[in-house]
Amino acid sequence: MVGLENFVAIALAFFIVTVSPGPANIAVATVSMSFGRKHGLLFGLGLSVGLGFWGIVAATGMGAILQSTTSILTILKIFGGLYLLWLAIQSGRSAMRRADDVASPPDQGRWFWRGLILNLTNPKAVVAWMAALSMGLGEEVNTSIVVGATLFCVVLGFANYAGYAMAFSLSGFMTGYKRLRRWIDGLVAGLFAVAGISLLRSAFSR
Repeated sequence: MVGLENFVAIALAFFIVTVSPGPANIAVATVSMSFGRKHGLLFGLGLSVGLGFWGIVAATGMGAILQSTTSILTILKIFGGLYLLWLAIQSGRSAMRRADDVASPPDQGRWFWRGLILNLTNPKAVVAWMAALSMGLGEEVNTSIVVGATLFCVVLGFANYAGYAMAFSLSGFMTGYKRLRRWIDGLVAGLFAVAGISLLRSAFSR
């Protein structure tokens, strides 16, 4: 029962962190409203692979090493901040376009890579993983519990992103997005810009 309790504690902590609004969830929701379910799911799949990578890093103990290695963490924050600013620029450009001048969606394969890059350049993901795993770690927890919980959390992460994609690609959301596209894209651009600047500031702060 101890193993089950630890497993549930890790999964619950991870679920709370994953479903909370953040750049990844905002991005998959925006992609789904803009271009539909298939694009949103591909974007979410890329996010999930990136999230899984950080899960492996945290579960193998490399997360602690990463956090203590200032140079690597700084580089990740810089790349992550710049990528968020790039997303902010893309959303800002979309907000300034007229309704009859909306850009066509990129090739489907690119959505996967965009989602992957977004989570790979997010050093906060490994911190979230370590926080979730620490909720269920104890003296009686063996490796199989950690591995099983990590794999389950990866699936949980994809379910979260898929849920966002499925929900925000419904006709009601897509219709509402078309009507309020400029306002929504402008708001998203602002959120990405704030997140990107915050990450860059943390990269250069002591």
